[in-house]
Amino acid sequence: MSKKYFPKIALVHDYLREYGGAERVLEALHEIYPDAPVYTAFVDEKAMGKNWFRFASWDIRQSKLINFPFYKKLFSPMRVFAKWAFEQFDFSEYDLVISSSNAYFAKAVQVKNGKHICYCHTPPRVLYGYSAKSNWQANPITRLAGNFLNHFVRQMDFVAGQNPDIMIANSKETALRIKKFYKRESIVINPPIEIFDQADAFFTNLGETEKKQLMSKKNESYYLYVNRLALAKHPEIAVQAASKLDLPLKVVGSGAMLNDLKNMAGKTVEFLGAVNDKQLIDLYKNAKALLYPVEDEDFGMVPVEAMTFGTPVIAHKSGGPKETIIENKTGIFFETLSVDGLVQAIEKFEKEFVCNQNEIHQTTKKYSPQNFKDQLKAVINS
Repeated sequence: MSKKYFPKIALVHDYLREYGGAERVLEALHEIYPDAPVYTAFVDEKAMGKNWFRFASWDIRQSKLINFPFYKKLFSPMRVFAKWAFEQFDFSEYDLVISSSNAYFAKAVQVKNGKHICYCHTPPRVLYGYSAKSNWQANPITRLAGNFLNHFVRQMDFVAGQNPDIMIANSKETALRIKKFYKRESIVINPPIEIFDQADAFFTNLGETEKKQLMSKKNESYYLYVNRLALAKHPEIAVQAASKLDLPLKVVGSGAMLNDLKNMAGKTVEFLGAVNDKQLIDLYKNAKALLYPVEDEDFGMVPVEAMTFGTPVIAHKSGGPKETIIENKTGIFFETLSVDGLVQAIEKFEKEFVCNQNEIHQTTKKYSPQNFKDQLKAVINS
């Protein structure tokens, strides 16, 4: 009898220094392949904060970038070395490598004896004119240096984008960017929404009386903002809009903008910082609506997370949310990315939107973790 063959698999991720949608996808990949080592540019446990426990027990292997001085502080300008760093990894013993790539060239790995599938969250936003974490173009020096470097890094990114055997995009929006910037076709597999199963169990066990009580509570409840407090996410628009309308707003997240946001916030705005999963679920469950003033989002896991618990979303009409939010059914859009644009949307929501929390939840079934795993395995098996 021949011995059963098990393919050898490795995972690759840009870097581990923050916890967002890309890291949630990495967790899902690691759940499918728990024995697979994770290769990454570098790890910053301190920056990961409360979320480092999620990865602490993994087999994580860092690149030669960690030999550079101050790499944890200068990782952004060191992007010019990132492609080289990922190319130094030896994957000759692996049958399959799955890279999770966004801004830092994880897709640049060389897989000579196996197959390479890249799950692309987006081509690097900073290279292609999309809003980034910081307003680096406001400073003449960083603008000049950044634009000079980006010219060369874009060429590197194009070359790296040709490496994978198969490209998977997290949304139709990202698939269009892959086509535009890498001249490649891709398969769309939306990321898994980990809390979907908990939300599904919640609604399954909720009686009609309890549903009515929850809906009544939500109608009199708070607005919610969940995201990194970074320029690309525009938390200042949510904070100023809520303050202008004197509406209760709970802000979840941390980042460089925190102090500025506190200074501009009215008395109805509450900053909660980073919260654990249980707290986040409770916040989603009881919120009146999620505010999502993000421009050109790649996919946007946060709006879908909110909708799994029947919470509608007020979002800027751009990027991934156009695919996940159904106008006047699961939320509403606003066109102008400004405080006044969001204020008008909130006022419209207050007057016209009729929330059916169970109906909103039902629209999120296709984003379940099981659906993600099934689609990914189908691609791998093919």
